[in-house]
Amino acid sequence: MTVVTEVGVPARSSVEASGDRRGYTREEGVDLLRLDAVSKRYGRGRWVLRDVHLEVPPGVVTAITGGNGSGKSTLLRVLVGLSIPTRGTVSGRPQAVGYVPDRFPPNERLSAMAYLTHMGRIRGLTTEVAAARADLLMDRLALVGGKDAPLRTLSKGNAQKVAVAQALLVPPWLLVLDEPWSGLDASAHGVLGEIIGEVARAGGAVVFTDHRESITRAHASRTYAVSGGQVTLRATETAVEHQTATEVVLTSHVSGKATPREADWCAAEGVLEVARYGGKVTIRVTRDRSDALLLTALRYGWSVETVGHSIALKENVQ
Repeated sequence: MTVVTEVGVPARSSVEASGDRRGYTREEGVDLLRLDAVSKRYGRGRWVLRDVHLEVPPGVVTAITGGNGSGKSTLLRVLVGLSIPTRGTVSGRPQAVGYVPDRFPPNERLSAMAYLTHMGRIRGLTTEVAAARADLLMDRLALVGGKDAPLRTLSKGNAQKVAVAQALLVPPWLLVLDEPWSGLDASAHGVLGEIIGEVARAGGAVVFTDHRESITRAHASRTYAVSGGQVTLRATETAVEHQTATEVVLTSHVSGKATPREADWCAAEGVLEVARYGGKVTIRVTRDRSDALLLTALRYGWSVETVGHSIALKENVQ
């Protein structure tokens, strides 16, 4: 069974025009995605969502938090258009939507490459462009187990990498991810954080769920909480705060040293931003957590190239 998890495809010419490695280019005028008085229930069951008002602006990363069964996944499915509200309206959904579901079907007989190429063709790409895009994404996410191995033979973490890749085949104007870090190895954690930042910086809207406060703090500039069918904004956006941070540059390229172990830098306490280039990792961390970060880096075998202070622009959320 093939699961289609994207709503809408831009014109082929605009898709194929983005030939760079990441391809996050967008047309101007992406609308504000809005949920107005949205309620949802299945059949005559309980109300999963009640009278939800939610805004998802372009260029902003939004986190959705809440307990198991609170309605987070239903909210995401409404956002991407896979679930129709029982009441209320959804407006401003962009044309190209990438969606990573909470459960990705691991029993698919197709190989990862065949599956992604097929999904790319469904979304308007030629076979050649879809295969090239799939190959780049799997390389970037460091898929282990073989691009030509059946999906059902992949580990949970590597199946999750394929799920992330299928959402990025067409550069999304709205990227929605349901527990996307679940099962990923430390290296892929960092890459996913980079991708989220790239989509937002290019003007795309990003919405994700995660149960860890450190993840939401590191990646999201606004957070909504779901409880009892109600969705509330945990933080109101105010003026941008100039926060002094420590910038640490780590390197793995040191003659005579063993390859360092990967760490989930994005989940570390106090981390504000993570960027990778070649064998180097640049981390911006709050000053009170910089010593702990350095100790972790050294313990994992990384070499510290530079340590300095910078001003981290971060929205002040109260």
